[in-house]
Amino acid sequence: MKTKHPFLGELSGEMLGTAILVLFGCGVVAQVVAGGFPKSVGAGDHNSIAFGWGLGVTMAVFVAGRISGAHLNPAVTVALTVFRGFERRKVLPFIGAQTAGAFLGALIVRFVYADQIAAVDPGHTRATQGIFSTSPGEGVSITTAFADQVVGTALLVMVIFALTSAINNPPMANMGPVIIGLLVVAIGMAWGTNAGYAINPARDFGPRLASWISGYQDAMYSANGPELYFWLPIVAPIIGGLLGGALFVYGIERFLPPDDARPDEIGVSEATAVPHR
Repeated sequence: MKTKHPFLGELSGEMLGTAILVLFGCGVVAQVVAGGFPKSVGAGDHNSIAFGWGLGVTMAVFVAGRISGAHLNPAVTVALTVFRGFERRKVLPFIGAQTAGAFLGALIVRFVYADQIAAVDPGHTRATQGIFSTSPGEGVSITTAFADQVVGTALLVMVIFALTSAINNPPMANMGPVIIGLLVVAIGMAWGTNAGYAINPARDFGPRLASWISGYQDAMYSANGPELYFWLPIVAPIIGGLLGGALFVYGIERFLPPDDARPDEIGVSEATAVPHR
């Protein structure tokens, strides 16, 4: 059945898919940071966070993949536009929908976890700011955090391109979201210390904005320093996504043998990509 407003449907898919991603992702961080009150109870660790974000990606792609391609990440959308012919007129609306979805998901987490957050951090300080947005780790410079985000997002986009290229023996459609979720888990485990592996401008800025309007006065700043930080998880992932896309296209794809299989024959669209976290 054809939809009356297919582009509106794509935007709805991006918004709701990114909201689901953030509901799982920020939700698991809230449980680890605030859900262990009193602290003797315990409520998870870094592995919980890595798997929570990764599974959130998987669920979000299953929800939005058919209707919008499940970009769920401005860095992915920009890379697809440059290297895969995604329509330029859709770029800003997609990014807006992704950011709106992340904002909505974070507001829900903020509301549902309000009591436990208030119990551990009644002043809504930088101590619990990391529930919603990323910051460089203690002692990590802005330069290192920038490089970290470039590398992490380059890995994300390069592997996504590999997983969704019809001539690169990709996984079948029903396995694609699972593999991409595991990719996010791996990035979190390998690149989660320096700067919190945002690797997604919408995932970081939407929740950052939600926390800022709901009581976190320092939300636009690093939680571990005086620097204005909100811009870094926007700019660095875009650069990293372009780098990752270029590495796959020019370092791998152009050397692959021709293949007559079309993406729709194997159940994976080259327009399908994913976020992260």
